Amino acid sequence: MTKIVVLVKEVPDAAVQKQVDTSTGLLDRSGEKTLNPFDTHAIEAALQLKESGALPVDEVVAVTVGPDSAVKALQKAVSLGADRSVHLTDPGLAASDVVATGYALAEIVKRENPDLVLAGQQSDDGQSYAVGAVVAEHLGWPALTQVIKLEADGTTLTCERQAEYGYDTVKVQLPAVISVGDAINEPRYPSLKAIMGAKKKPLESLSLADAGIDASKVGEEGRKAVWQAAKEPPAKAPGEIIEDEDTAQTVEKIVTWLDDRKLI
Repeated sequence: MTKIVVLVKEVPDAAVQKQVDTSTGLLDRSGEKTLNPFDTHAIEAALQLKESGALPVDEVVAVTVGPDSAVKALQKAVSLGADRSVHLTDPGLAASDVVATGYALAEIVKRENPDLVLAGQQSDDGQSYAVGAVVAEHLGWPALTQVIKLEADGTTLTCERQAEYGYDTVKVQLPAVISVGDAINEPRYPSLKAIMGAKKKPLESLSLADAGIDASKVGEEGRKAVWQAAKEPPAKAPGEIIEDEDTAQTVEKIVTWLDDRKLI
C-alpha cells in the first residue's frame, strides 16, 4: 500500500494585507489565517489518486510546521479528506526561512516514510516556490514542480509540467516530491459532516525534541536568508493616449511611437 504525505501551511487570509514587520524582518502574521489555498490542490490530487485506484493508497497524511494556530489549517486539510495530520510546533522554529523549514519538514517526512510527497506550487504568503525542492534535497528524492497532470502506473508517475515555453512530460519513480500547479484540479468543498468530524481525526503534535530535529538548523540560528529592506518600485511614466480622429494619422502616430522604441 502507498502512503501520501501532503505538505500544508497556515497563511494569512486573502483579505489580510500582507506586509513585513520592519522591526523583525518577518512577515506580519497577525489577523485571520487559513489553509494555504494552493495546498488544497495537493490534497485534492492525493484524494483523486486514492479514490481512482491509480495508486493503492492506504492513507493521506497532512503535515505542517507552524505555531499553535496552524492546527486549524490541519483540521481544514482533514475535512477535505486527509486521514490524519502531523503538527510540528516549537518556539525554536520561529523565524525559520525556506531552507530551515524544508529541513524540518523533511525530518517529519522521514518519520512518516511515505511513498509520495505532494505540495502546492507556492505558499500564499512567502511565495518562494521552493519548499518542495528543499524537502526533496534533504530526502535525496527526485522533485518536480508545476505539475498539472498526474498519472500513476505502479511505482511510476507520468507528470505533465507547465513550463514557460509549453509543457513537459516527465516520468519519475517513487518515492518522489511533487509540487502541483493550481491548474491540476478543482479542489472539493468539505461537507458539513467532514468539518464537524475533523477535530476527531488523529492529530500528532511534535516538538523539535520529539521529532529528533537539530535545533541549530531551524529558527533564527538555522536560517540562511534574512530580510534587510524593501522599497517601492520606480513609478512608471504616464502612458500616451492617441485619439483616433483621423485613422491615417493615428496609424502613423502608432508606427512612429513603436519605431522610436525600436519595437518594430
